[in-house]
Amino acid sequence: MLEKQQVAPLFTSPNQNDAPISLSDYAGKKNVVLYFYPKDDTPGCTIEANQFTQYAEEFVAHDTVIIGVSKDSCASHREFINKYGLKLELLADTTGELCELYNVWREREKEGVKSMAVLRSTFIIDKQGILADVEYGVVPDGHALAVLEKIKAL
Repeated sequence: MLEKQQVAPLFTSPNQNDAPISLSDYAGKKNVVLYFYPKDDTPGCTIEANQFTQYAEEFVAHDTVIIGVSKDSCASHREFINKYGLKLELLADTTGELCELYNVWREREKEGVKSMAVLRSTFIIDKQGILADVEYGVVPDGHALAVLEKIKAL
């Protein structure tokens, strides 16, 4: 598992518009909130994305970009953004490489059945590329506001 004060793993992945987004794009310029979620347009994921959108202006005011990551396709991300008017980037980690890099692809057990899934997790990466905060096993409701408070304290 990743920990605070480590250098954040570098990545490049396509966003909802099939444009490559790299962590290095923000080096020295912006803080990055990189959050991983299981699936577009599902209840918990919608709550989380809508709440990040609700505080989007405040994140911008604190030099911070919000980037969501799931294994959904670019097209699925576009539909999700358009349906809810989301104000964030969504990366399509269809190969699971980014999920593996940040150690969020985990085995889970639901009703006695084991399967692999994205563990809802959030990483705050400062302008120097250091993990300022690491949280695995996030509860969606209220999470965006808690992250905003952490950003304000950077």
